[in-house]
Amino acid sequence: MQNTPNPLIPRRDYLKWMGAAGLAATGVSGHAQSAWPNKPIRWIIPFAPGGTSSIVARGIAAQLTKQMGVSFVIDNKGGGGGVPAMQELHRAPADGYTIIMSHIGLMAVNPLIYPDSGYDVNKDFVPVTLLSRVPSLFVVHKDVPATDMKSLIAYVKSRPGQLNYASAGNASAGHLAMEALKLATGMFITHIPYRGTGPALNDVLAGRIQLFSAGTPALLPHIKSGAVRCIAVGTTERIPVLPDVPTVQELGFKDFETVQWYGIHARTGTPPEIITKLQQECAKAVKSPEVVAQNAAESAIPGGGSSAEYAAFVAREQARWKEVVIKGQIKPG
Repeated sequence: MQNTPNPLIPRRDYLKWMGAAGLAATGVSGHAQSAWPNKPIRWIIPFAPGGTSSIVARGIAAQLTKQMGVSFVIDNKGGGGGVPAMQELHRAPADGYTIIMSHIGLMAVNPLIYPDSGYDVNKDFVPVTLLSRVPSLFVVHKDVPATDMKSLIAYVKSRPGQLNYASAGNASAGHLAMEALKLATGMFITHIPYRGTGPALNDVLAGRIQLFSAGTPALLPHIKSGAVRCIAVGTTERIPVLPDVPTVQELGFKDFETVQWYGIHARTGTPPEIITKLQQECAKAVKSPEVVAQNAAESAIPGGGSSAEYAAFVAREQARWKEVVIKGQIKPG
């Protein structure tokens, strides 16, 4: 049956009504899509507050809130290696109003050690953008009598299994960095997982834990105060904020590299235009003076690239860390 204009309805209003009816027939709201976002966006952080992920997220969230006119609400959901946080996103509607801070553990390691998580990181989630790559630092408590990597290795090997290192949780960036260092150096150190960098760092600062690896944002203040001593950095080159600290590669461990990275993933099925808009807004945010200054202060490398670029980056990381997971016998905590 052909639709004909009702003579009692002005033609302009009739066409508007017919357009709305057509969208309704497909279950799509033109207003809902064009108006995104029109309410706060929940940003799940899969660790307890106080760590690098939270610090990176707060800086970006402040800029996105300013740019987009809606609040980006940080929701810390620590524990379980980040699996509960990912499951929560998996249950959320694919509407762009729930996103997650994705990182090396969630995307590159958990698929290997949590095969029964109930989701597939490459099929059930879509990459939005890489936000930041943060140097990994290796530190010891100030009372540990080691001033460089050589003396640390000697100290640990004279006490095999007696020293502990903390991490933000199983399969966290710090856990992987320390396991990579153990494999490279032959040190035997016991892993003590926590529910985030903040809780782990508290015990490191208190002297209950001897070694730790985390990103520059969480550790720099404590290095500067003298509470912990930075032995080495995991980047391929020395970093500007700690120019006197050597890289692990410099110390004779060829091809060693550990860098923490943070990005955003959303639910698969989220409209492509929403993914594109969020990516574009993030690219703008990382170029803001506030975030540029934060990255410079922490020797972090900003992201902001496309969804496809982030997908390719994650794929490379998944391949690179598989060997560490297998050789380090990393298991669910």
